[in-house]
Amino acid sequence: MNAPPGFRDSLFSLPGPADSDEAPVADLPARLPSYIADHRARLRARFLDGGAAAMPDYELLELVLFRAIPRQDVKPLARLLLDTFGDFNRVITASPARLNLVKGVGPAVVLELKLVEAAAQRMMRARVMQKPLISSWDALLDYCHTAMSHRETEQFRVLFLDRKNVLIADEEQAKGTVDHVPVYPREIVKRALELNASALILVHNHPSGDPTPSDADLSMTHQVQDACHALGLTLHDHLIIGKSRELSFRAQGYL
Repeated sequence: MNAPPGFRDSLFSLPGPADSDEAPVADLPARLPSYIADHRARLRARFLDGGAAAMPDYELLELVLFRAIPRQDVKPLARLLLDTFGDFNRVITASPARLNLVKGVGPAVVLELKLVEAAAQRMMRARVMQKPLISSWDALLDYCHTAMSHRETEQFRVLFLDRKNVLIADEEQAKGTVDHVPVYPREIVKRALELNASALILVHNHPSGDPTPSDADLSMTHQVQDACHALGLTLHDHLIIGKSRELSFRAQGYL
């Protein structure tokens, strides 16, 4: 099925066709040792009975890794990933390049983790696409945090809305470094006119975790606002997404 219009899924590249996260076939037992098989069965049963809330991060991560590494004990790798990145969310959203630096991670593991991330983003996205955003604000914030809060570099997105404030497109405009992303107000309003949009919401993340706007953020936002006014467009807000909280320019009086 095609993705909804206006969305652009990020692509990731995986090294080589071989599942290098698995040991050579000659070194693997013909069947799982009983203690590993029993452990996997217990984790699956606990998840089905109580859901994710009943499990710590490392056990939930083990469940994700079971398919990627079907014939080995994955508990050490789950703990290593959590020690490296901090928590389940940061493991799932880590870049393939950084994941591949962890001993024991190979293409199959990266694929499983990125599938979980893509599924989470797709579900959050479905809650806001083709819906009035002003009355779905909490869902919008959840989507923005899922898509952007754990990124290691800045990303700038524009949400394009129609006359009823229904989201018609969500497009990434630019990527940058850990503390800067280039933004061109003229290109933003040009794209709004191409989409026949009536209003905009700007969104970008601060990898530092602190959503406090910089002078550059303030200046760029006012430039976009001026361009919108000149063409009869409405700039509803500019959201800066931090690690655990966000900042709204409208709520803080910057707009």
